[in-house]
Amino acid sequence: MSNLEELEPIDSPCQLICSMDKESGHCFGCGRTMDEIAYWALKTQDERDAILAQLEARMPPLRIKLAERRTRRRVNKRRTRKPES
Repeated sequence: MSNLEELEPIDSPCQLICSMDKESGHCFGCGRTMDEIAYWALKTQDERDAILAQLEARMPPLRIKLAERRTRRRVNKRRTRKPES
């Protein structure tokens, strides 16, 4: 087995929504902290399982915050210029 295969992230909860909540320090997509994300591939299966078990409790408040954040976000619409006559 090569070193690359040993470091391959197994069972990553990543949802490709990489945006961190400033208050809790958890990712809005997967619920992990920056350290948990950065060192995921280096953690043992037991450590990963322990983190995965915590995510169930972390995600509901993050989903609420993300929904609130999206409703406050200003939508930028392109203004179309009227053709000059």
